[in-house]
Amino acid sequence: MSERFTIRRALLSVSDKEGLVEYAQRLASHGVELVSTGGTSRTLKDAGLDVLDVADLTGFPEMMDGRVKTLHPAVHGGLLFRRDLESHQKDAERHGIQPIDLVYINLYPFEATVASGADFDDCIENIDIGGPAMLRAAAKNGHSVAVCTDADDVAAVLAEMDDNDGSVASEHSRKLAAKTYARTAAYDAAISGWYAEQLDETAPDWVGFGGGLAQSLRYGENPHQSAAFYRSGGKRPGVANARQVQGKELSYNNINDTDAAYELIGELGEDAPAVAIIKHANPCGVALGESPIDAYREALSCDPTSAFGGIVALNRMLDSETAEEITKIFTEVVIAPGADEGALAVFEKKKNLRLLLANGLPDPAAKGRTVKTVAGGLLVQDRDFGRLTKDELRVVTEKEPDESQLEDLLFAWRVAKHVKSNTIVYAKDRATVGIGAGQMSRIDSARIAARKAEDAAEAAGWDAPRTKGCVAASDAFFPFPDGLLQAASAGATAVIQPGGSIRDDEVIAAANEAGIAMVFTGMRHFRH
Repeated sequence: MSERFTIRRALLSVSDKEGLVEYAQRLASHGVELVSTGGTSRTLKDAGLDVLDVADLTGFPEMMDGRVKTLHPAVHGGLLFRRDLESHQKDAERHGIQPIDLVYINLYPFEATVASGADFDDCIENIDIGGPAMLRAAAKNGHSVAVCTDADDVAAVLAEMDDNDGSVASEHSRKLAAKTYARTAAYDAAISGWYAEQLDETAPDWVGFGGGLAQSLRYGENPHQSAAFYRSGGKRPGVANARQVQGKELSYNNINDTDAAYELIGELGEDAPAVAIIKHANPCGVALGESPIDAYREALSCDPTSAFGGIVALNRMLDSETAEEITKIFTEVVIAPGADEGALAVFEKKKNLRLLLANGLPDPAAKGRTVKTVAGGLLVQDRDFGRLTKDELRVVTEKEPDESQLEDLLFAWRVAKHVKSNTIVYAKDRATVGIGAGQMSRIDSARIAARKAEDAAEAAGWDAPRTKGCVAASDAFFPFPDGLLQAASAGATAVIQPGGSIRDDEVIAAANEAGIAMVFTGMRHFRH
């Protein structure tokens, strides 16, 4: 098995033709014969290059609107035959098959077609058949065929050819082969996932997931863990598709927390300016306001201690006044739909602060899937797109919440959906005033939320915590009255919870005795 092999014939068939002519010219300068298909061939010929059409190679014309053109022994034999086996060499000679040493194929843009909202038939026509078949064939022979799936691959191969008289190291080509199988796997995963959605299959017999490398990370959650960030190709506004304007490279934890922050902001919609401050994937302050700066100040006041070094997400264009306020404390990342020139000028003074512009908000009602690994398997579920309106709430107590309380209850409920379970959220005037997250006992979450409110009041010099007269949201039912009574003792006058406990009657009776209103949602929001 040769350690190096010379590129003498290259097959080029690309959907994205950016840079194509330059690459082909450089190959030709090494004396490489160019073989091509359809539009790629026309582009190269128009540039004055000598090109052998695949139809001339195979003896068959392209047919069926280009669906059939490369599925032929003259092509696949040239890719697959092992140069080191005499039997393969004899077969190739007997049938007039010439080796193909380099393949450059970027696939039909299926993912982009789906993301554009194209109809079913257009998506089907953008499923590449010959491309993946040729790529996989070339990759199987990766010790003697350089297989390129994108422009970076071609550029790297050409650079090596320039330095080595037109040859490529087998070690390099094997790495390209490994990348190729990952690319075709991700492509097939995108197709199978889309098809399952079209058929409304929630649990297909086989499932695939894939993505392209967006960033190699310095480490994962901890320095001893390696990590990388991949984009799946979806167009949902958020951290994966946002433009980083400035700041240090995002870390694993930055990406995870920023995603949590922006998903929460999407939950709150666009009706009023909103700000969420996230720490370790949990909100430490969320608020709606009359303006972005008003919302930011209200969110910060919920837990100013935890906000230090946090992630700030906004649902509005970031302005200079709000930017100035944000930079008063250390902040890791800010993400917003956009930012004006004044805000950009303010942040320029904080070179390490990462600013991401997402150009839109995620739709909280849009369907999608989440994936979690377990030993030997994957847990796959729908994204939690459950939403409620005031009309869907069921009052279960003698006292009914008034309009202001209902507004706060729905706000607290939407925030609680994005807090790790067990969750208790206290809110007042469309702002969180205490958050208890991720406890094994719901009553502990209620106590922690109250303690957070007390600490915030002490830090601000207030006479009392802002939980007095607040509402409380619980992500799941109260199994006993104690959690509800803890919320009441903190100052809650109305409670929103799913209901469904075998002790609901006891919890309702305790609410009536405490003189507080309570509504059931019939929906829970566990978040693990």
